[in-house]
Amino acid sequence: MLGRKILFSSLNRFTSGFTRRFEGNFKIEQKPEVFLDSPLTDTFGRHHTYLRISLTEKCNLRCQYCMPPDGVNLTEKSKLLTAEEVIYLAKFFVDQGVEKIRLTGGEPTTRKDLADIIYNLKQIRGLQSVTLTTNGVVLTKKLVDLQRAGLDGLNISLDTLDKKKYEKITRRKGMERVLMGIDLALQLGYNPVKINCVIMKGFNDDEVVDFVKLTQDKNLDVRFIEYMPFSGNKWEVEKMVPYKSLLSRIRSVYPDFFPLKNGPNDTSKAWKVQGFAGQVGFITSMSDMFCGTCNRLRITADGNLKACLFGNKEVSLRDAIRNGIKEDDLANMIGVAVRRKEKHHGGYENFLKIDKEALIPGIKSKRRSPFVFILRRMYSTYSKEENLTHVDGEGKAKMVDVSDKDVTSRTATARGTVQVGPEITRLIKENSIKKGDVLGVSKLAGILAAKKTSDLIPLCHNISLNGIDVTASLDENNDAVVIEATVSCVGKTGVEMEALVAVSVAALTVYDMCKSVSKSIRIKDVHLVRKTGGSKGDHGEPPLQLKSYKEVLRNKTVYVGGI
Repeated sequence: MLGRKILFSSLNRFTSGFTRRFEGNFKIEQKPEVFLDSPLTDTFGRHHTYLRISLTEKCNLRCQYCMPPDGVNLTEKSKLLTAEEVIYLAKFFVDQGVEKIRLTGGEPTTRKDLADIIYNLKQIRGLQSVTLTTNGVVLTKKLVDLQRAGLDGLNISLDTLDKKKYEKITRRKGMERVLMGIDLALQLGYNPVKINCVIMKGFNDDEVVDFVKLTQDKNLDVRFIEYMPFSGNKWEVEKMVPYKSLLSRIRSVYPDFFPLKNGPNDTSKAWKVQGFAGQVGFITSMSDMFCGTCNRLRITADGNLKACLFGNKEVSLRDAIRNGIKEDDLANMIGVAVRRKEKHHGGYENFLKIDKEALIPGIKSKRRSPFVFILRRMYSTYSKEENLTHVDGEGKAKMVDVSDKDVTSRTATARGTVQVGPEITRLIKENSIKKGDVLGVSKLAGILAAKKTSDLIPLCHNISLNGIDVTASLDENNDAVVIEATVSCVGKTGVEMEALVAVSVAALTVYDMCKSVSKSIRIKDVHLVRKTGGSKGDHGEPPLQLKSYKEVLRNKTVYVGGI
């Protein structure tokens, strides 16, 4: 299934006998010092104890706010996590401090081995609960088996109580089966049964009170989720209804609607109508973010770790474990990813300053929509007029048109350091590295790489270069190789990327030629030193500014850059 032979010595320990059996405001809370050394604690002191694992990309619905009518291109099966890999990663995260796991999708009930996965997760010592998020379409067929396997709780997605609306939003039939699944869950004793309802203006916001009525005699927790615009649903900001607007609407019918006490990591603001059996929640992802108390991580179906659901930074745990990574190294890898987690989802301060007026029809605002910042994170540059130069009108990537730019003489210089240690420094000086002349070969590699920049970097122009000068010198005092590259051209766009690529590949060549001597080589501080030419003029190397994390990280190693 994996397409190649995989050896998991530690995995076999945990998964032997894997067979089917049935038995508001942004505020960082101070975490206990014991968590500061955990790979699951980020630089803001948030300790992550809740892991969401996507089991599949498949779904038996085609919800309009979630995916296009024809679905999405699915990852080939060999690149998805196997059940054994899911259990291994779950066990590893629980050992690091995760207490709750939620299984998601796609639609997780489309996996035939779902009950097996749940059963084996429940065997992990220290894991307190295993829950499921589902659209509920096949619950009447599967829920009894899932409960016997150990399923502790479930969230059922249901956006409307109107049959025609359901078929419109999901592009499928089946609302009756979902309602029957909810009743079955109540009969089986799930307490409460959570219902997730994405509120969209002009579609189902008029049904809010009807959903509240469901909690009168049934122990349901109906959670209204604010619509989150993103590129896949065409950034329809006007569909978002702030929770305070919903609150006012409900209180106009139920004046005794009152708030309940929330837990420190709850994403839902809990409310209740006096005397009703169930309760109501508001997940205010947009109007009142709860990032300050976030304790959630996600693993995608193809094995990528996402520290933030709405972020675009991912690390492949699948590739790491399939290549036999040691558990200490896996913990370090996860720790680096978690410490890269931003303060807010989307990764920018402006997301906290949502233009409330822009969300209310009939009121115009001159302020820029905050959602453009999310899209901007996916690409590299944008113009003074706020247009994304690497994105066309449909939001697809494109190459910048430089036909209107002036032809000028342009140069760029980049520099980087390879920390090799005293032994390799001595061998390079004596030209005794078995693979040959390290400095000479690395210079050649840098020159060749500069010429291939447009093949390596997406959306980079293929430039005719006038000159490439790469130097690699041995810094004996610091046991390092210092690499510098200067690239020049006469053209309409600059050569910064060519210089940076030259330094990067030259540094990687040093690493490759010396790695048999030591695995402690470090490539450091690859950066642009200066550039000349172009409409923005010349600039030199900016001063290096460091931010202290001593109070948060104590004596931990600070990792710079990606994995």
